[in-house]
This record gives sequence, C-alpha cells and structure tokens, in this order.
Amino acid sequence: MHQVLAGLASGGTYALLGLAAVMIYQSTHHLNFAQGEMAMFSTYLAWTALQAGFSYPASFAISVIVSFCGGVAIERFIIRRVHGRPQLTVVMLFVALLFIFNSLAALLFGYTPKTFPTPFAQIPAIGSYLSPHQLGSTLVTLLLMAALYWFFAFTKLGLAIRASAFNPKSAHLVGISVGSMSALGWGIAAVLGAVSGMMVAPAVYLDPNMMGGVLIYGFAAALLGGLDSPWGAVLGGFLVGAIENVVGTYLIGTELKLSVALALIVVVLIFRPQGLFGRKIVSRV
Repeated sequence: MHQVLAGLASGGTYALLGLAAVMIYQSTHHLNFAQGEMAMFSTYLAWTALQAGFSYPASFAISVIVSFCGGVAIERFIIRRVHGRPQLTVVMLFVALLFIFNSLAALLFGYTPKTFPTPFAQIPAIGSYLSPHQLGSTLVTLLLMAALYWFFAFTKLGLAIRASAFNPKSAHLVGISVGSMSALGWGIAAVLGAVSGMMVAPAVYLDPNMMGGVLIYGFAAALLGGLDSPWGAVLGGFLVGAIENVVGTYLIGTELKLSVALALIVVVLIFRPQGLFGRKIVSRV
C-alpha cells in the first residue's frame, strides 16, 4: 500500500507533464522534447525569486506567469515559423530547444545542485504512507486537474482551444482564431510544466538535468493514456507512477525504475499505439 500511494503521488507529477505533452501534440502532432527543460528552467525562476526575498506564493506566481508568457512566445515566434515544414525539421527544432534551455540554465545557475523548499512542511503526514510533500503535491495536482476540467468543459475559451486542437479547419470556419488558441495551449502547457518542476524539485536537488527522467515518465503517461486524450494522459500518469514504484521496489530494484517507463513506451507503441483511451484512426482506400 505504501508503494502504491507513493507511486500515485509521483504519478500526479507525471500526469501534469503528460497532459502538457498531449496539449502540444494536438497542435503540432509532435512530442515536445524540450518540455522537461522548460519545466526545469521555470523552477529556476521560482528559486531565483525565493533567493531575492520573495515569499513562496509570490515566487510560484512569478514562475507561472513568466512560463505562460514564454510558452506563448515560443509558439508565436518559433513554432509557427515551421508550420507545414517536414516532420524532421520540427523534431530537430524541439531537440534544439532542449539543449538551449539546458545550456542556458547551466550558464546562468551552474551545475551545482541546489535545494528547493517545499511549501507543505506543515501538512500532517498520513502515517508512514505519504510524506507531507507527497500529500501536498498530490492535492495540488488534483486541484489543478479540476480547474482545467472546468476551464475546458464549461468556458468558451476552453471549448475554443479544444475545437482548434481537434479540428482546426472547422474551428477556423466558425470564426475561431486557431493560431491564438494554439498559442494559449502552449502557454497552458508551459504552466503545467512549471508546476510539475516545482513539485519535483523538493524531492530531488534542483539542477539542469533534474527533469530528464521525469520527462520520460511524462511521455509514458501520455502514450499509455492516448496522445489525443488529455484525461487519458492524466490517468496514464497515475498508472505509470504506481506501476514503476511497485515494479521497481519488488522486481527490478529502484535503480532500474526508469526502464519500466521505457518498457511501457515500447509495449504501448507495439500493441496499442492509440493508448488506452485514444482514438484508433482507420484509413480506407
């Protein structure tokens, strides 16, 4: 039970990154390999604000706002420029962004690991099952998921973003600015990444490479749930967290837990490419 609950707590972080990956995939039909590095850089922004004397809520807000603006700027000034280009061009662009954010973080902050505080130290732990930070980060994830569900299901702007992602041509015909909705989607994905990074950093040391393994778990969550199913990616994140924790503890050892996510990616791509909740596309000739 302890391993399952701890895995679900970690899975909430994977769910955030998985959902961010799905949102960007729906607008570009590519996985953003720089998603983890963007989240790491956003976490460094929050750390810098904390070092400057800002409170944790203020630092959190600064990181989220800057991340949103950065995500919108990347879509408008970089991703939009390569729209319609060959797939390899877009893939190489994402790889380039990965190295740019990683190198920029190393240049500005160095490779020396830094501690990042948790805002949940005062929350009582659930016996020996969940630490205060695990419980707090899980609650943050659930609240954020509920807010996103309300936004996408019950607001005109949220419905417009969904329409633009699922059917850009029809959305354009009914007067929706597909480009603006894509930029907003990138901004929201950047915010999800920033929150994910700030939830991961207290559990590990903050350094430019801290999100590499977490991004693989996020991709596994997105693929397991389905790249065209946002809420499938959320459920996939919790499933990946529980599976990798149990398997890593009782079967292969904690040092090889990352291989569980890689194995899940391979199995899903071979046997069910659309994921558990994704749509299977059939082409008739």
